[in-house]
Amino acid sequence: MSVDQLRWQRPGALAGRHFSVVVIGAGINGVGVFRDLCLQGVDCLLIDKGDVAAGASSAPSRMIHGGLRYLEHGSFSLVAEATRERNLLLRNAPHLVKPLKTVVPLSNRFGGLLSSVLRFTRLAGSPSARGLFVVSLGLRLYDLLGRRHRVMPEHRVDPVSRHDMGLFRPDVRWAATFYDAFISHPEWLILELLGDGCRDEQRSVVANYCKLEQGTGKTLSLRDELTGETVQLTCDVVVNATGAWLDRCAGALDADSARVMGTKGSHLVLDHPALRRLLEGRMAYFEASDGRVCIAYPFLDQVLVGSTDIPVDDPDQAATDPAEVGYLLGVLREMFPRLPFERKHVLYTFVGVRPLARSRADQPGGIARDHSVAVDPPSTQRQVPVVGLVGGKWTTFRALAELATDEVLTWLRRGRRRSTEPLPIGGGAHWPAHDKAKDNLVADIQAAGGLGRQRAIELLNRYGSVAVDLAERFAADGDAMLARVPGYSAAELRYLCRQTGVAHLDDLVLRRTLLAIGGRLTAEALNEMATIAAKALGWDARRQSAELQRCRVLLRERHGVALAEVPPTPRHAPSFDASLPARPLPTSNPT
Repeated sequence: MSVDQLRWQRPGALAGRHFSVVVIGAGINGVGVFRDLCLQGVDCLLIDKGDVAAGASSAPSRMIHGGLRYLEHGSFSLVAEATRERNLLLRNAPHLVKPLKTVVPLSNRFGGLLSSVLRFTRLAGSPSARGLFVVSLGLRLYDLLGRRHRVMPEHRVDPVSRHDMGLFRPDVRWAATFYDAFISHPEWLILELLGDGCRDEQRSVVANYCKLEQGTGKTLSLRDELTGETVQLTCDVVVNATGAWLDRCAGALDADSARVMGTKGSHLVLDHPALRRLLEGRMAYFEASDGRVCIAYPFLDQVLVGSTDIPVDDPDQAATDPAEVGYLLGVLREMFPRLPFERKHVLYTFVGVRPLARSRADQPGGIARDHSVAVDPPSTQRQVPVVGLVGGKWTTFRALAELATDEVLTWLRRGRRRSTEPLPIGGGAHWPAHDKAKDNLVADIQAAGGLGRQRAIELLNRYGSVAVDLAERFAADGDAMLARVPGYSAAELRYLCRQTGVAHLDDLVLRRTLLAIGGRLTAEALNEMATIAAKALGWDARRQSAELQRCRVLLRERHGVALAEVPPTPRHAPSFDASLPARPLPTSNPT
């Protein structure tokens, strides 16, 4: 079981050690490099100042896509790479990455032709709704560029159906249909990649809540964000995979600190049964009146909507502005005028900061989404090279990690042993190839854990082929379903706490489960989860109370979820500071 292979260590246990490579940043790009280097037999330490996958990697649109709109900017190689990587993820992680039927509503034949030509030729083009001709041409190119490892049907364009006449605004005349993909639980895929890496290289370890303080010579100073302890260790190469924090981290390493800029993308999760029903499992991919491309698709039992694209200076301060909520609801009213969209429909908000290469583009949407690897060779102060990952997105993490890994191997004077391209990820191994085989796997899960069919299907969808072993393990630990935490047992939550590096209650609530983003978290559920986590991790009553307070603050300030207040504060203060600093909301105009 790949996640069970993970080796977590607190910084104190790392003092005085030497690693060939230290990877800073446990988002998808850093984890991709860690996994690839481990496959090549390189001993690595992966660190992050917060939880694994707690930054932008836990806040994407959850689309795994080729980037249809990038074609207007002439980014053919980027789209070809992204569609290939999309197809690989569908093959290598089929338990978490699924096809997503997508519909593009169109209102005219030739709209957007001139502005698309201007964008393609790098001239400024004012926003103009894209019409049938432009979108059809783009989708033909999209099909062509995505032909490697093809797993998707080709696109089609039809007159709008009677059903969709009741969904879109009245002027929509055609519907173009094509396929991309989405990922149900990106944070879990990151944990699986880490487990695969630790399995392949027994000397590699992971330390979350571990912050780089400074690098001098071959020595890195690291701070344990849970205890405040500072330790030192040495390495031969540093990989800076901190995304929007790239320049800050580079400054602490005496490296180039002017490579990235951040734009935040806010998303909403709506409780809107009517929209969900009319979408019929499809994603609507459409333009707002200001030219911004937006999406809405069924996710879990709700509807996921995105997104904005606003420059930000400080990624630590990024939060969903109330104006962004209003903007996205307004966009929905434009495209689906027959349906009501109000603030009461919003169950959950989330925001991620995209790490884009510095650009002079007037609009964030005009900034290239491609990626690169930048190397700072050893300097007078720093005796190790720093390999920086600039840009990138979820879909192309494997390709970017491969570039970075090859650069690191060059500095280490080693050769590549294997490619990650054909390798399944975590529970994607031995995935059933057809429905009959899938039914057999569900039956195996039922037998292993003495479970009902629905519970077995839930475990299969969460953990893939390793669900058989997990079902047996949970049964041995008493797999009784919880009354207040829908779809989870106490044994499953204890497993997540003990095996996946949970340090705070919000790690469990926001990233190890899908309860919060799915709109299924209640005050009672949160209290029950806190009780289980406290017993599993050895928290006393004061620590449990502090963790509840911290989690409620995060839910309220970062995700727009207000739950019941914490119980009265214990007489004695917690033994650590679990509070959050005040974070003022940005006031940028999303339009």
